[in-house]
Amino acid sequence: MIKISIKMVVVSVLGLFALFLIGSILFFNATPKEIRVTEQIQVTYSITDPEFRRVSGIIAGRQWVDGNHIEILARGKDVFASMLEDINRAEKSITKETFMFYGDETADPVAEALAEAARRNVSVHLVMDYVGSVLASGEKLETMRDAGVDVERWRKPSWYQIARFNHRTHRKLLVVDGRTAYTGGVNTADPWLPDIDDGGYKDYHLRITGPIVHEIQGAFSENWVSSRGELLVGETYYPQPDTTGTIPMQVTSSNPREGQIRVRKMLLHAITSASESIRIGSAYFFPDKEFLDALVDAAERGVDITILTPGEKIDQNYVRRASHTLWGDLMKAGIRMYEYQQAMYHAKLMIVDDYFVTIGSTNFDNRSFRLNDEANVNILDRAFAEKMAVEFENDLLNSLRIELEEWQNRPLRHKIHGWLTAKTIGAYL
Repeated sequence: MIKISIKMVVVSVLGLFALFLIGSILFFNATPKEIRVTEQIQVTYSITDPEFRRVSGIIAGRQWVDGNHIEILARGKDVFASMLEDINRAEKSITKETFMFYGDETADPVAEALAEAARRNVSVHLVMDYVGSVLASGEKLETMRDAGVDVERWRKPSWYQIARFNHRTHRKLLVVDGRTAYTGGVNTADPWLPDIDDGGYKDYHLRITGPIVHEIQGAFSENWVSSRGELLVGETYYPQPDTTGTIPMQVTSSNPREGQIRVRKMLLHAITSASESIRIGSAYFFPDKEFLDALVDAAERGVDITILTPGEKIDQNYVRRASHTLWGDLMKAGIRMYEYQQAMYHAKLMIVDDYFVTIGSTNFDNRSFRLNDEANVNILDRAFAEKMAVEFENDLLNSLRIELEEWQNRPLRHKIHGWLTAKTIGAYL
């Protein structure tokens, strides 16, 4: 007979309590909130209808703003050169938010330029994600702080706040003097600097001027308040806006922990409003079932859909394998799936009916939709959309179309790898 001592009982009870406590912390802190659109959106208008613009302003919580100009930056060298030029010319304020911040050739020069701006009495505020900036140079951080740059490493993880490991800021924003802004998919990190032939990431960034810059500044302000508790106001950050072009633009930002999953709503609304074509480019493609259903529904009503994702040069291959598990129904509906071959494809964009474009930090995956803070700019302009469509089609020339039969016959080990990843951590991809 096994003797059970009081000590064994106490230890067992304490052990079970500890497991319960740990499990509760993990569950309530790491599980995403399910505050999102789950029913199919019904619309009676197309993306070119003025009603789309009106309703999308309500959905996003930010209205469309006319009078803007956009420059497309498709090479890392051009992105960083342009950013540094504007930073070096700053007179009043610089606000910057990024996921990654590291590298001798990119982050270090940006850090030095921000520090120099602060020394000449420019108000400089920098938010970098704590996890994404884990490789940031401690020396450069000190250089910036000593010069007067307000540096915040956003949401440091802690054992009792597990959500801090998952809830990251993935935004890529830069605003100079409240008049010039940058956003897109480019992190402040060395992999984005080389040309794609030399191993650099393929990505897109935009340089923006016009009244919409105030809205981008407002998106930055959300996480500055979250990290510092300080509200930036006044003409230093919001000068009288200038009309610099003719393009209507809108900012859509998400903060899932507060139930604000606006980017996903915006994307679903645009997909539902499509009547001719949808082009999607995404570094990581693992959306939820309702999102996939919206794409299939669009294809079945005659919308021509092309989706471009990374190929074997992806930086996180397990995501690619998991993504493949979702492709069957898409391809059976006639959606064309491509994988970029030349380099790591890191773009995040969607073009609808060669009229609407959204581009920013948002991937088409659960992590962007349900976990990360994201920010996109949306554009309603035929000429700009056609320029982005040309860029997209050029990227397809460096891509491989995956046919249904090839997908069905992919190696068994790839299928198992993808299935296990999708079933275990799919909600966090």
